[in-house]
Amino acid sequence: MKNNIDKIQTKTNELKDLIFDPTVRVLPGNVAFFLILSIFPMLMLIGYIASFFGLSINSVVKMINGTIPPELANTIIEVITGKSFDSTIGISMIVGFILASNGTHAIIIASNTLYGFPADDFVRRRVKAAFMITLLVILFLFLTLFLAYGDVIASSAINIFHLSWFETPIYSFFNIAKWPIAMLLMYSTIKLIYVIAPDWKILSKNTTKGALFTTIGWTISTMVFSYYVTHFANYDIFYGSLSNIVVLMIWVYVLSYVLVLGIAINVKKYRDEEEK
Repeated sequence: MKNNIDKIQTKTNELKDLIFDPTVRVLPGNVAFFLILSIFPMLMLIGYIASFFGLSINSVVKMINGTIPPELANTIIEVITGKSFDSTIGISMIVGFILASNGTHAIIIASNTLYGFPADDFVRRRVKAAFMITLLVILFLFLTLFLAYGDVIASSAINIFHLSWFETPIYSFFNIAKWPIAMLLMYSTIKLIYVIAPDWKILSKNTTKGALFTTIGWTISTMVFSYYVTHFANYDIFYGSLSNIVVLMIWVYVLSYVLVLGIAINVKKYRDEEEK
């Protein structure tokens, strides 16, 4: 019993040291700044890809409404639905993609800083940042398709395989399984980003704890923050029309802090493995 208490106390102290580490406390602000700059171009890119493949923009709107705080959702939806895709969209999307990759480039820099790795060639880092933002776009698109059109997909499968007699159990199973599947996909993507972000070889097993922590942390912090904003926060009293931007900044900072803390957890695991 005493050994278990000592282990819990040790783990608690280690987590406290990570949370109050000066580097961990500074880096989220840098990551959050570039992620905020990249949010709108990334969502514009997602909206364009969705329309290119014949997906209704409403699916993107539905996904946004279902996963992020309402005040932030309203701001982003206004941007997406108010943009028409004209002949200049090609240049706009290229510029938007470069801006969006600044967010993942900041993750690379944060990873190198925490691990203590020297920075790789600038071009290689930008290519890696572009690949990482592509992963996030694909993740968002898949979640949009899976969560927004999941019932349609289930209905099509029932018709194709003539499973109408089993319709109710299939829908029940899908409604239960869709969120665990979405969480698993989110975890896998975050884990992959943690592996490839540092400019040095990192074993996948050394990123498991950090990826799991970030996946759970993002989910819980989004739910808590959404509830807080809906029921308690009145930023418009102080910031007026800028209140939505303030909500955006706080929410992205919280996510960035969890992300950087996940990297720090991976760094500790990596160093423990090096010492063995």
